[in-house]
Amino acid sequence: MADYPCERLAKFLIEVCVDSVESAFAAVKGGANRIELCSNLGLGGGTTPSIGLLAAVKKAVPNVPIMAMVRPRTGDFVYSNEELHVMLEDIFVFKEHGVQGVVFGALTASGEINDVQVRRLVSAAASLEVCFHRAFDMVIDPRTAWETLTKIKGITRVLTSGHSKYATSPEALKTLAHLLDSASHNSVGVLPGSGINRSTIPKLCNALFPHGLKEIHLSGGKWVEGISAHRREGMGMGVGGAGEWGVWRTDEEAVRNVRNFVDKFCTSEENH
Repeated sequence: MADYPCERLAKFLIEVCVDSVESAFAAVKGGANRIELCSNLGLGGGTTPSIGLLAAVKKAVPNVPIMAMVRPRTGDFVYSNEELHVMLEDIFVFKEHGVQGVVFGALTASGEINDVQVRRLVSAAASLEVCFHRAFDMVIDPRTAWETLTKIKGITRVLTSGHSKYATSPEALKTLAHLLDSASHNSVGVLPGSGINRSTIPKLCNALFPHGLKEIHLSGGKWVEGISAHRREGMGMGVGGAGEWGVWRTDEEAVRNVRNFVDKFCTSEENH
């Protein structure tokens, strides 16, 4: 398999979420420095990937750090004790298979960080990087949630859209700026994500570089037409619409467009 070094890691990091070997190739060829590996990205935002997928992606892009999603199902982020046990077991297995880190989140039924469950998950992930995912954007109060997470030793970063649907909305940018300012005083980083593409990346960079933006997260994904010629009417096994017979894939060009802008933006900032 091809070897894809991460020369840009020291400049500005782009993480791309993928759920297939094909998408991992496309993401890295487009300029991704790090992979968030999931299953079912086109359905509910991604779930825990199989060990087979992890092994295949590691072989396909061997020099690229992989953050493995730990999410036992789609739906909310309020987990039973049984589901928590599954998540802990997944973390132990991922540690054995050499991932750079794991990605998870857990909330209470009332919309707060589930401090007890998160601490257990972080403890299980000791020695790995830990990203608290966009469950953060579902909490009642993002500032209180941020304070809770920054008190848990072992969390590396928080993936967030700024408590909005898209990270580039005006309200999201204000929240992200506040979080980045706060992050400069503690060990937890901020990873903006959701709605980042060629048309929105200029707004994000202009608003957040002054606050210490160092990395972003995107999918660059879309449904592509499946190759099955035989399609029984009313018998699809997908998610409806384009995803009924389609396949979710990362678009290499979509990632490259963001990479190119960020590289030029960073160069311009250095020259000022």
